[in-house]
Amino acid sequence: VQLQASGGGLVQAGDSLRLSCVVSGRTQRRFVMGWLRQAPGKEREFVAVISKSGADTRYADSVKGRFAISRDNGENTVYLEMNSLKPEDTAVYYCAVDRSAGLSTTEELYANWGPGTLVTVSS
Repeated sequence: VQLQASGGGLVQAGDSLRLSCVVSGRTQRRFVMGWLRQAPGKEREFVAVISKSGADTRYADSVKGRFAISRDNGENTVYLEMNSLKPEDTAVYYCAVDRSAGLSTTEELYANWGPGTLVTVSS
């Protein structure tokens, strides 16, 4: 399975962005999908994850209430709606497959990383 994230850019604090991740090679509905990010000089960290049906989601505390993950299995696409962006949200954002299929928050359990999309939030 191949993943391609897009939608990043340069925004100001308080703005919104929507990231997209297109899944190809396999039917997306077979996978639990997540978004993770890596800020400059930091480890990659979990952001959000969504179940195969989209009924269940889980978020990092740092983005809870501001970010929303969703999916369109018909379009093989996963989304990350980001609101009230902060400078500390600046990072390369990746989508990936949760190999545990258990809504994991552990970066090591994710695979099939795409190239990522850069989000820069200025103050």
